[in-house]
Amino acid sequence: MKKTANLVLLIVLVALTAISCKKNKDPIDNSRDNDDTVNETTVTPEPSKTPTHTQEPDSVKEPGQEAEETHEGEMRSTLTGLWVPIEIGTKRPYAIQFSNYVTVKNQWGIGKADIVYEALVEGGITRLLAIGENFTGDRIGSIRSARHYFASFADEYDAIFIHYGKTKYAASKLKEIKLDNIDGITGIGDTVFYRDNSMKAPHNAFTSAERILKGINKMGYETEHRQDFEPHYKFYEEDTDLAEGISCEKISIKYPDNKPYFVYDPDSKLYKRFQFGEAHKDANTGEQLAFKNIIVQFVKEWNIDKNGYQTMDIENAEGKGYYITNGKKVDITWKKNEKNKWMRYFDSTGSELTINPGKTYIAIFPDNKTKDVVIN
Repeated sequence: MKKTANLVLLIVLVALTAISCKKNKDPIDNSRDNDDTVNETTVTPEPSKTPTHTQEPDSVKEPGQEAEETHEGEMRSTLTGLWVPIEIGTKRPYAIQFSNYVTVKNQWGIGKADIVYEALVEGGITRLLAIGENFTGDRIGSIRSARHYFASFADEYDAIFIHYGKTKYAASKLKEIKLDNIDGITGIGDTVFYRDNSMKAPHNAFTSAERILKGINKMGYETEHRQDFEPHYKFYEEDTDLAEGISCEKISIKYPDNKPYFVYDPDSKLYKRFQFGEAHKDANTGEQLAFKNIIVQFVKEWNIDKNGYQTMDIENAEGKGYYITNGKKVDITWKKNEKNKWMRYFDSTGSELTINPGKTYIAIFPDNKTKDVVIN
């Protein structure tokens, strides 16, 4: 009986010892942490191997937020002020002498031009000079003979002048100003031009972008702008309305033969061109010609001989004119020094004119007939 009691007492003592050990374990561990003086507020966590974004990636925009516009590999065109690939913007433009006779009144490829000049030639008809840095296609024309003042305009842009024939005055001017040109009546003619025999000569001479490039390579002309080339225009960075001026919803430029006029389209903010009583179109595309800017440049002009060939005072000269854009017209002045290949327009304060990005039409008009330019 005594043995049994002792056995029970031994079991109780063992159990109490085990319970005591269990209770003392946790405080010992905590005591060790406190001795090392480390706690959660002072621990620097290990760097995460997976990056943690504190903001959304650049490609993710808030609703309604537009992606930032970039122009890598582009530059502002010296002809339009619009963004173009660098390989386009640094090349010399072509200045193509288009016929504007009634039978070819909708020229092929003229819609690719960035700048279009119009001026009188003999007989009251006009001829067009289309300047562009990206002509394309296999049918560009019809192309006619050069006039010396058109050669001078082309030289302002460091352009390569494309024409089919020339007057003796143009021949002298080309030699004087040393303008690179491709003439259909020279040995290069068959390389660059072709005749459309379904049409009546002389209004049936055509070329193509590929043929022009072959001619340039054969002539050995430089295709990049010369190092000292200065852009012809100063452009706004974005579309800008004129702060001053008068309303111009329509402008009529009364050349005797084709009587062109332009009507402002407020939706596109462009001036659509008409001549010979109907819309003036590119015959390749069927699209009507439209321009962001219109410049009327008044010049002293007269007959140079009994044949009615025209000449004008533009070698070292100045004059007045109009600038028209976005439904308004302002008065401007111009100055030119042909020897230095320099030509600029100026606003009413005498500062260089700033124009809107886009295509430009320039009417060269006799300064003794200003009343024949009508603004409505």
